[in-house]
Amino acid sequence: MSAETSAAPGQFTHRRQQFRAWRGNRPFWAGLYVMLGGFPIMYFPYAHIKLGSLTVAMATTAGAGSLIIGVLLVVLGLTLWFQQHVRVFAGVAAILLALVSLPVSNFGGFIIGFLFALFGGAMAVAWAPSKPGRRKAAETATEDGDDAPGDALPETDHQVDEATDLSGTSPAYGANGRHSAG
Repeated sequence: MSAETSAAPGQFTHRRQQFRAWRGNRPFWAGLYVMLGGFPIMYFPYAHIKLGSLTVAMATTAGAGSLIIGVLLVVLGLTLWFQQHVRVFAGVAAILLALVSLPVSNFGGFIIGFLFALFGGAMAVAWAPSKPGRRKAAETATEDGDDAPGDALPETDHQVDEATDLSGTSPAYGANGRHSAG
């Protein structure tokens, strides 16, 4: 096998489509922004920036607080990627940590980290998972040449199977939609 031989044909496309599907099922960009917000908040209090022969140290007395806030933001970003069901908690926590970073960590990592964490947290709270039926119906409608994807949604009946109804409100349980108040 020579150095010019590429990977199997279509493998890159397959991996890209796998990543795209993985990314589409979670608040990917929100997690990325929250993580990107954590890095400047962690970095600047410990950085020694050289401007020519002048060394500028950004060390503050709250350096440990900055490190904790930055690490928590990175962990929240990873949580958004791998545990998307806690997205509202992680988003609100990221927003609160971004606000706390303003007085604690050099104006929130010189506003850069603050803005990334704030926008990422807001995106996490606003993100909603797509409904699987709608996406497939929209794809088939566009393939058929139909201009209105909303017309191609599958008709669903709203009947609940009594064998799998765990709410206790089906007539089989004698509640008839009313709950006992005690």
